[in-house]
Amino acid sequence: MDHKPINFQEKFSKFSEHWSPKIIAQMNDYHFKIAKIQGEFVWHSHPGTDEVFIVIHGEMQIVFRDGVAALKEGEMLVVPKGVEHKPIAEEECHILMIEPAGTVNTGDAGGDLTVEEVEWV
Repeated sequence: MDHKPINFQEKFSKFSEHWSPKIIAQMNDYHFKIAKIQGEFVWHSHPGTDEVFIVIHGEMQIVFRDGVAALKEGEMLVVPKGVEHKPIAEEECHILMIEPAGTVNTGDAGGDLTVEEVEWV
């Protein structure tokens, strides 16, 4: 068993693309995924699960149909299952997401930004 700590900075240095989550750890049936985001994502929801966003570096917004949540470095937000949302970051932002293994990044929306096979880094 590997008891080595996971270093976020080292993991983020392994890729440059935006909106392409990478798995860095698994706990039971949950994946810990990191992503670099910039610009606007698609409106989507996850009908079967909550989704956690943790800002490691930078700032982002999560837009909801009835408001906006602004997240700064070191902050997190849980988006309840079935709630439509749209992540946005004006500048590059590094995030950690915690969600059940197999959760599709675009939820029920699909489209060009869907990552079918999430790779480990």
